[in-house]
Amino acid sequence: MRNILLAVTAVAAVLAVTSAQAQQTIKIGLILAYSGQFADPSAQMDNGIKLYMKQYGDTVAGKKIELIRRDTGGIAPDIAKRLAQELIVRDNVDMLAGFALTPNALAAGDVSAQAKKFMVNMNAATAIITTKSPYIARTSVTTPQLNHTLGVWAAKNGIKKIYTMVSDYGPGIDAETWFQKGFKDGGGEIVGSVRFPVANPDFSAFVQRAKDSNPDAIYIWVPGGAQPAAIGKALAERGIDASKTKILGQDALAAETALKSMGDSALGIITVANYDYNLNSPMNKAFVKAYNDEFHRNPDFFAVGGYDGMHLIYAALQKTGGKTDGDSLIAAAKGMAWESPRGPMSIDPETRDVVQTVHIDRVEKVGGDLRNVEIDKVPNVNDPGHMPH
Repeated sequence: MRNILLAVTAVAAVLAVTSAQAQQTIKIGLILAYSGQFADPSAQMDNGIKLYMKQYGDTVAGKKIELIRRDTGGIAPDIAKRLAQELIVRDNVDMLAGFALTPNALAAGDVSAQAKKFMVNMNAATAIITTKSPYIARTSVTTPQLNHTLGVWAAKNGIKKIYTMVSDYGPGIDAETWFQKGFKDGGGEIVGSVRFPVANPDFSAFVQRAKDSNPDAIYIWVPGGAQPAAIGKALAERGIDASKTKILGQDALAAETALKSMGDSALGIITVANYDYNLNSPMNKAFVKAYNDEFHRNPDFFAVGGYDGMHLIYAALQKTGGKTDGDSLIAAAKGMAWESPRGPMSIDPETRDVVQTVHIDRVEKVGGDLRNVEIDKVPNVNDPGHMPH
């Protein structure tokens, strides 16, 4: 009898230890496009996550953080949804994070809402994402936040007539809508607009049409990758001089890789961004140095979205004392404010969207290299779709 009791006590002790160990681990399911055409942006975001954990350790509130990575292979909402379900049901993750791409974030948002799991959107920029689940917080940017700000800025800075050209799909149309609204609200006139196919069009005819309308400026929205360089080439070939006809666009138009392939024809391009590695602050300089030491390249907005996403997760867990239910974590995230390499930022308690400084940059030569140099900034910008009207 005594032996049986001892055996039962021993089993109970073992179970207690394993259950204590289970409670000591917090699992984060990371859903990104680690392969396919968006593999590099996803790698940059993952680098930001890794750097944060290297700097701040892998334990929070006395519990170990474990990342479980899953690859969507690209824009694949069905796969993203299935992976989110599997991570929650099979892998018992406490929260979801990552999301370079809007369709994937929207699909996982449904799962977050049903399972009541905290979800941190570290990049996808379509405005509606946070409405998909009451448990989503965003640490990146929204397309309207950048483009509405740029439209208002352009009208204030002496530009009267603009021709707009954008990629004909969700994010491009979102950008066009909000840029035009900001510009017209400021008293500017849209003299023409065109939407071109997403799949590598020949830009020369579109650029010629813009030139013929004789605007003060041309506004361009294209996704990253090969397109900024292709449009830069078309502008140069059609004789558009950025010092006479201003070229405006979102960050991707003058991303580091785009500038390398555009060369001096990029000089004078004005872009709007929530982050650029050239940002001149002590915190950003330290971040860029640490990032280069670790990954031998410069961080971009994907990287800073991942870095700040981990900050939000760590800060929320500290606030809840390690509690991981969706209600506790989202309550902790609401209103959270901190200093990021991009500048001061916070999570709007009403919308769970990011509030941050928006930077206006111009491409200039710095020590022989093409760089984005800040010429203006607008602090405390919220998503304009959520702004009080």
